[in-house]
Amino acid sequence: MLSPARSRPTPDAGESAVFRGRALPWVFLLPSLLILAVFIYLPALQTLRLAAYRANVILGTEQFVGLANFAELLSSPAYRQVALQTLVFTVLTVTFGLLLSLGLAWLASRPVRGASTYRLLLIYPYALSPAIAGTLWLFLFNPEIGVVNALLGELFGVRPRWLDTPVLAFGLVTLAAIWKGLAYNIVFYLASIQNLPGDVMEAAEIDGATPAQVFWRVAFPLLSPITFFLVFTNIIAALFDSFALTDILTRGGPYTGNAGATTFLVYQLYQDGFVNFKTGAAAAQAALMLALVAFVTWMQFRLGERRVHYGS
Repeated sequence: MLSPARSRPTPDAGESAVFRGRALPWVFLLPSLLILAVFIYLPALQTLRLAAYRANVILGTEQFVGLANFAELLSSPAYRQVALQTLVFTVLTVTFGLLLSLGLAWLASRPVRGASTYRLLLIYPYALSPAIAGTLWLFLFNPEIGVVNALLGELFGVRPRWLDTPVLAFGLVTLAAIWKGLAYNIVFYLASIQNLPGDVMEAAEIDGATPAQVFWRVAFPLLSPITFFLVFTNIIAALFDSFALTDILTRGGPYTGNAGATTFLVYQLYQDGFVNFKTGAAAAQAALMLALVAFVTWMQFRLGERRVHYGS
């Protein structure tokens, strides 16, 4: 008499998959590891190597200089000015970007007629690439044919030189970056606001809290996890995603002091590496920015569990 075949037990949903051999998981990971190695790890290692050399792209020669590239960068008045401008730009875009996003998301979450249309319009800029966004702002604020100057000229008789004045150019790039990042932040804030516990909000209103008190003392602390996440993602975006806006609007200018008024770290790296062909200096800047991003990421994980209130 044949005994019935025993079926293998099916793992529960919470259990991890068990492989028969140690090599099989690595086989599955091999395609991803190859792609990461070719396009991320090897270029990163090559960049770190180039940071220790002074190369001549035309002659194809390299001279080992050790840490000289880093020393020249850190002692350069132009690079210090660029770093300071990047710091101011980052603080402005992160601070005002998050405040505006939170306010708009809170208003968009209110039960009003046409709320879905308002939300769609608020999220629309996220669908635009930075290059297209920069082109739109360039047409709007062009000193000669821009719509903004046309209106200002008709109403007040003034036509500011947005792209030629250092302060105005810096402010224009900052506003464009804030506008471009609004949609990304609003998506996260809107989803978080819609998931706030309604009973807690109603209890605060019953206790006599004003709408402002409900927002700042009840809703805002409950939104601290997503705010903390957005602070660090916006810092990274300010460091790297400003390139397209800067290149299209001002190309790093106008020149003031030792560097362009809108030249930030990532744009300075581009100019040294692909315009001036100073590959050693560009590689050193890339290494410094890598260290900066690593520090920001470390701070995110370091402070994430200590300074953020996670509601149950």
